Amino acid sequence: MREFVLLQGDEACALGAIKAGCRFFAGYPITPATEIAETMAKELPKVGGTFIQMEDEIASAAAIIGASLSGEKSMTATSGPGFSLMQEAIGYAAMTETPTVIVNVQRGGPSTGMPTKTAQGDVMQARWGTHGDHQIIAIYPSNVEEVYKYIITAFNYAELYRTPVIFLMDEILGHMRESVYLPYESEIMVVPRTGETGLAEDDIFHPFEGDDQMMVTPLVKMGKSKFHVSGLVHDESGFPVGTPSDVSRLLRRLDNKIRLHSDEIVIYDEFMTEDAEILVLAYGSVARSAIKAVKMAREDKINVGLFKPVTIWPFPSTRLRQLLKKVSAVIVAEMNLGQILFEVSRLNKRGVKLEHLGKVDGELITPQEILDSISRVKSEIMDL
Repeated sequence: MREFVLLQGDEACALGAIKAGCRFFAGYPITPATEIAETMAKELPKVGGTFIQMEDEIASAAAIIGASLSGEKSMTATSGPGFSLMQEAIGYAAMTETPTVIVNVQRGGPSTGMPTKTAQGDVMQARWGTHGDHQIIAIYPSNVEEVYKYIITAFNYAELYRTPVIFLMDEILGHMRESVYLPYESEIMVVPRTGETGLAEDDIFHPFEGDDQMMVTPLVKMGKSKFHVSGLVHDESGFPVGTPSDVSRLLRRLDNKIRLHSDEIVIYDEFMTEDAEILVLAYGSVARSAIKAVKMAREDKINVGLFKPVTIWPFPSTRLRQLLKKVSAVIVAEMNLGQILFEVSRLNKRGVKLEHLGKVDGELITPQEILDSISRVKSEIMDL
């Protein structure tokens, strides 16, 4: 039988990470992510893993990069202020193609903001927080069961594409408790760390060659083979180079390995979109309110559906473009002042009516607020 358990979102994140093979966690306590560190401190030693509380978030991000290069799947967890401090290390992990998972349980900001209140203000920071041209993978679940499921996906993507993966949550999702069914072992797919090169001991491993399909070379444990790691632009061996052709080749491969595989990476859910005239787009905890609002609107004979991105980055643009061709209006509900609204606007070539329901007072958008927006948009469409 499937195991039926009561879990907090932060606990599910930690336990799912361990199931994915995470054996090293470095972090610094911060509301509302501290329970992830507490659970890791308790559970990692039971499976031979290592937990370490670092002096700050910068050191935490650097430590998980070092642990990953030494052969251990690794993770850190923080909230907005700590996530800001990690950006340089995230860029280093992107340049050195080091698989890591960085969890950001969002709270109100900027600065210290509202430590115990919820927000979705970091979705653009997840995409563009570190400098330079780069792609990123960012996953954002909307319930506790998805947290457990998709943190495993985050580790798999980190290994497959040799990249840092951002795992977004929000205060509500991190602190809520739900009764959930844990997946069967047969339902869990874990991508292992390769570990071996097949080369002789004195052979030099080229960790940055890439291949024609995935555009990455599987990472092996440092010490199993000789290779150089640098945040500078480098060639296939890892040593710094500066010729224009080498620079362009590296940066384009780092971009292409995610961008050209976006159709394999993107995850989204739909609810009652088949005949939808109005589309609600919501993610994270807000999607829970949106599902309820859609059901309420359907009871009022309004044809409305929900589109829920799970991978915020890469954004599921292809499917959303298809839906934009069918609907008369889109309501973007999010706990910020319009960060994903910008992405929807960019895709809205038909000029479909866009309504933004943004909230930044630290409270969750309610089903009634979304229903009121749906009713208002429906009336405006009928008046056209």
